[in-house]
Amino acid sequence: MSIFGNIMGKIFGHKSAAPAPTPAPEPAPAEAAAAPAPAPVPEPAAQVDVGAVLSEMAEMKGGGGNYQTSIVDLLKLLDLDSSLDARKELAEELGVHAGEHGSAEQNIALHKAVMAKLAENGGVVPDSLRNA
Repeated sequence: MSIFGNIMGKIFGHKSAAPAPTPAPEPAPAEAAAAPAPAPVPEPAAQVDVGAVLSEMAEMKGGGGNYQTSIVDLLKLLDLDSSLDARKELAEELGVHAGEHGSAEQNIALHKAVMAKLAENGGVVPDSLRNA
């Protein structure tokens, strides 16, 4: 899985991000025998409050560092590899070409790109995380 895919999995798969399950309606016994069951219709993905999930994760870990602006601290908060090689790979994956690998300029651009991509994929990202 891609590094961004891992980031999404950690945030969107977090217990506080999971939408409440909706039970499927049960057909009446006569209907169930008379007609085949219709194909399930996929439900649209529920939006996930990225800020709230990250805040909860930080609270559970006793802080979370500066995940609001630091890609390194964000990756650490998510228990993902924050090494220079991992950030190089993430930069390539997201098409971030700002500054030298590992520079503050690139790390800031990576954080912004991750937040923008989370928003594109159904995440509700507060301005405080987008404009860090």
